[in-house]
Amino acid sequence: MANQTNKSIRPFGMRDKIGYMFGDFGNDFTFILSSSFMLKFYTDVMGISAGVVGILMMAARFVDAVTDVTMGQIVDHAKPTKDGKFKPWLRRMCGPVAIASFLIFQAGFADMSYGFKLVWMTATYLLWGSIFYTSINIPYGSMASAVTNNPDERASLSTWRTIGSTLAALVIGVGTPMVAYVTVDGNTVLSGTRMTIIAGVFGVCAIICYLLCFHLVTERVEIPANNQKINVGKLVKSLVTNRPLIGIIAAAILLLLAMLGMQGMSAYVFPNFYGSKEAASTAALAGSVAMLLICAPLATKLAAKFGKKELSVVSCLCGAAFYLICFLVRPENPYVYVGFYTLANIGLGFFNTVIWAMITDVIDDAEVKNGVREDGTIYSVYSFARKIGQALSSGLVGALLSMIGYTQATAFDPDVTAGIFNMSCLIPVIGLVAVALALMFIYPLNKKKVEENCAELARRRGEK
Repeated sequence: MANQTNKSIRPFGMRDKIGYMFGDFGNDFTFILSSSFMLKFYTDVMGISAGVVGILMMAARFVDAVTDVTMGQIVDHAKPTKDGKFKPWLRRMCGPVAIASFLIFQAGFADMSYGFKLVWMTATYLLWGSIFYTSINIPYGSMASAVTNNPDERASLSTWRTIGSTLAALVIGVGTPMVAYVTVDGNTVLSGTRMTIIAGVFGVCAIICYLLCFHLVTERVEIPANNQKINVGKLVKSLVTNRPLIGIIAAAILLLLAMLGMQGMSAYVFPNFYGSKEAASTAALAGSVAMLLICAPLATKLAAKFGKKELSVVSCLCGAAFYLICFLVRPENPYVYVGFYTLANIGLGFFNTVIWAMITDVIDDAEVKNGVREDGTIYSVYSFARKIGQALSSGLVGALLSMIGYTQATAFDPDVTAGIFNMSCLIPVIGLVAVALALMFIYPLNKKKVEENCAELARRRGEK
């Protein structure tokens, strides 16, 4: 990898940060919609068992084990174009991923046979998540290494990426409950027709965001095609012995378990336990504002001072503590629950803000050890791990809902709603504590080690 010195290339700046932000904004218009509302849509609108939906989400990850790594290899072996090595994929695949996401939420098929709905759910979910989302997310995530090779600038890209996902969460989390839920016989229920319209609108928004990312971001670090033949045995060995990668994968899976558990259960705890769609929107708004005003401005500064690993451990333990207190207090007022939800969001928010920069640290560490730059392959394995976290979260939520007896008929029974509250607190408590332990005992890249790797790579490239 060599840094391009052509003075005609625009220097790294705010345009790149905003452009990279739009990339994750586009990603999460479909990702957060799926993780937050697909389970609710198929249980309450389509009449599919929560356990069945959860099993599908977990089973799809076995497909991703092939498609994610395959896409990573395709990216690593691709030759750079005039637009760069990674950017062209955003323009190629933005349409397919948006259309596939829209097809998942088709309430017009609610009266079809159970078998048809099961096949439709499986086919559209695999088409979206395992094929089209993979083909755009892997190049997008790998692109950070080509935008700049400065670790501080990469950390700022990570921060702006998180801002993008937070804005998407704000739009989806605040707007969707207010539009998608209606009152029927005194109960707050999800409208299938409205969800179909929302999915279509968000698909168009995703396309716009991807194209903005394509036009605003510049790839200025030349990453040539990896012309080595793929050796599956050697590849697997290098990945399974990469302790930093294993550590960040474990933390990512557990983070998604906690984060998506919070998001997924909010679709049940607010309408079913508290009977308040307004509180659901308020929680999403408060959590997003806290990320934008607290985590985003402070994360890069705190990480630079204390280290990304060190910051993440402390913040995750704080987030777990807030939810444990909520579980013990058991507030009757939904807005007190919103307060605990917001504080916990700040706790996991710091780690979620710097995690993308931690991936580039893992890529740098592998290059120091192996002498080969494999951005696409390493990022694809990490992306697969995040999907595992998403699937385990949805699968766990679906399984636990089935265990407490949640169905369309029992959705508002007192015993069922009490179980919903308990899960909404305990899932993030367990997940965030586990994240902190994974970072403490498995992930080795503390502040000192990251700085040593950056200095070594700079020396090899002849940089000052």
